Amino acid sequence: MKTFSLKKEEIKKKWILIDADNAVLGRLAVISATILRGKNKPEYTPNQDCGDNLIIINSNKVFLTGKKEKDKIYYRHTGFPGGLKETNPEKMRAKNKSNDIIKLAIKRMIPSGPLGYKQLSNCKIFSGSEHNHSAQNPEILDISALNSKNIAR
Repeated sequence: MKTFSLKKEEIKKKWILIDADNAVLGRLAVISATILRGKNKPEYTPNQDCGDNLIIINSNKVFLTGKKEKDKIYYRHTGFPGGLKETNPEKMRAKNKSNDIIKLAIKRMIPSGPLGYKQLSNCKIFSGSEHNHSAQNPEILDISALNSKNIAR
């Protein structure tokens, strides 16, 4: 039996909508990264962008378990000597950067490189319940139905 390899012309992408209201951040990121990479499809090919397009709404209502809201630290470097900057999710929410909290969690679960960057660009994150991709008729994925631990009680 020959190994199946998906061609670029054979890729069919769907649009999927996830509501992040009270969703646990890590579990939401795992589900999102799986969809973006296409690992939930039987025709998954590692060297092709065969994942679906993803819309995440209500990113400002995502839930961080434990004391991660204050204790989790995101580092970045400006490129200059002594240019190490740090922030935490509490400060990011105060600056209305709740989209970046989810984006960083998903980014770290996707391989770095040209294909990973392309797959990450298929993820659209909105802080409110409104989005501008209703013309694509996204199908709604209820993450609480997948596992009861995906939603904080």
